[in-house]
Amino acid sequence: MTVKAYGAYAGDKPLESMDIVRRIAGPHDVKIDIAYCGVCHSDIHQVRAEWAGTLFPCVPGHEIVGRVSAVGEHVSGFKEGDLVGVGCMVDSCQHCADCNEGLENYCDHMVPTYNGPTADAPGHTLGGYSQQIVVHERYVLRIRHNAAQLAAVAPLLCAGITTWSPLRHWKVGPGHKVGIVGIGGLGHMGIKLANAMGAHVVAFTTSESKRDAARALGAHEAVVSRNADELAAHAASLDFILNTVAAPHDLDAFLALLKRDGSMTLVGAPASPHPSPQVFNLIMKRRSLAGSMIGGIPETQEMLDFCAEHGIVSDIEMIRADEINDAYERMLKGDVKYRFVIDSASLAD
Repeated sequence: MTVKAYGAYAGDKPLESMDIVRRIAGPHDVKIDIAYCGVCHSDIHQVRAEWAGTLFPCVPGHEIVGRVSAVGEHVSGFKEGDLVGVGCMVDSCQHCADCNEGLENYCDHMVPTYNGPTADAPGHTLGGYSQQIVVHERYVLRIRHNAAQLAAVAPLLCAGITTWSPLRHWKVGPGHKVGIVGIGGLGHMGIKLANAMGAHVVAFTTSESKRDAARALGAHEAVVSRNADELAAHAASLDFILNTVAAPHDLDAFLALLKRDGSMTLVGAPASPHPSPQVFNLIMKRRSLAGSMIGGIPETQEMLDFCAEHGIVSDIEMIRADEINDAYERMLKGDVKYRFVIDSASLAD
């Protein structure tokens, strides 16, 4: 079936309206009428071929929410009309150790929601900047928020799970002092989640103007990282740091804020590498520098349920599909609080 979408035909071309083909739902498939799709910074990197291997035409989008419009004959967990979401992956090998442990995101054969291999035309996956998508039931998530919150739920499918997974893996909770570096699409979710988990949250930003915003999101303290004295006041005091910044920067300034045995986890994905940290900054306090990539299906469902229970959604700005190119430029300037979301109804115009 043919549906409307927004994508690009080359890395140096703007996104434009296009027709794409979706497969008919198979026995284990769920067909979803997409209501909203969040806009992730990685969409820009991929569609502009800043990351190697972009396949064109490229239809981005992996923060997808909508309603089930059809299910395959062997699908038992979903029915027509259900509110559902699809995140950053739509397939994996389903039998390796990672898949068996519910960590499909680390499977060597994980298929991303766009720009991944598929038998469907045109030979690679096409994402959520579209009217519909068909996904194997294993990779569909149930949404328990009320329908009025649906647009603001969309970014949870990437920004939410990207921050939730490391916070859970490093067992953040009451009694922990946690730093969140960067107050953007990822960082604002990290603040909300760490606060709801019971941690004392310290937000780090390069912008004086974001102090009040950080506190409004749930940070107990807000630090301007360009101020050496402010940073020094937190030296060796943090149990964990979630670094969400997607641009190369000095990691040592933040590693020095960790206690002995503290960890900093990187979730921002810059187009070029960070400067290498000083080894002595790690070994003198047995500190750890780690990375984390999205999350598996079980923990994504856990995150969605936690957010529904605690009334957590993303702060968003709604846009029409034909505003996406301008939205990208605004994202690069940091001019969004804190996530753009496409109203998929505008694709039909």
